Amino acid sequence: MGVRDGETSMRVTFLGTGSAMPTGDRFQSGLLVQDEGRTLLVDCGSGVLHRLQQSGVGYESVSTVLLTHHHLDHVADLLPLLKARWLAGEETLTVVGPSGTKALVDDLLDVHDYLDGRVDLSVREVHPGEFSVAGFDVRAREVRHSKYGLAYRFDDRLTVSGDTEAFAGLASFAEGSGLLVHDCSFPDDVEVDNHPTPSSLGRALSGREIGRVYLTHLYPHTEGRHDEMLESVGTHYDGDVRFAEDLTTVRID
Repeated sequence: MGVRDGETSMRVTFLGTGSAMPTGDRFQSGLLVQDEGRTLLVDCGSGVLHRLQQSGVGYESVSTVLLTHHHLDHVADLLPLLKARWLAGEETLTVVGPSGTKALVDDLLDVHDYLDGRVDLSVREVHPGEFSVAGFDVRAREVRHSKYGLAYRFDDRLTVSGDTEAFAGLASFAEGSGLLVHDCSFPDDVEVDNHPTPSSLGRALSGREIGRVYLTHLYPHTEGRHDEMLESVGTHYDGDVRFAEDLTTVRID
């Protein structure tokens, strides 16, 4: 299982690699997964709707959203996506996510009630284990964050951590993946819970076999410190680790 920049089957595009604190260069969380005509948006934070247009894919092509959890920087563009699809004449939207997703969508539509019924909206909640979404077979496991959330694994090709501390159980869940997209919000000198630092992530990944790791959910604190963060991860984990950038596309064999 390899990751490269040439043509192959699964395409993973980083739409938003930032956090709840804007940098101007990184929008909030969003990841586009495409494979053999199937398209899935994982998370839909602020700015993701614009990044979809900049990516050349467009909101018209995204009819399914899979949420890792319900923090605002992962869901802020969910109703803007619904509205854009309605105005463009698209008739459906499917939202899938962990427990509480139905209540989240219902509450958003209570506030923006003029959008209720504009498209055929389907909302489904998933739990740790196996399920299918947008034609993809996915496995989920619970992560460690301040709000309940799930990490997702797409066969042996892609694992997405969502927001989480680094821990051995998640590293084991991701082992063997061609690509791991993992939260690494802060450098080592920031004391933080519910997110990893480079050293904690490196320790968790130590000895694991993963094709490539992309660091994402980057707070402004990480700007200008990428080299030292990579060095810190590399102290414990000798795999291929890179920083994700908005609108970068990678392909997985």
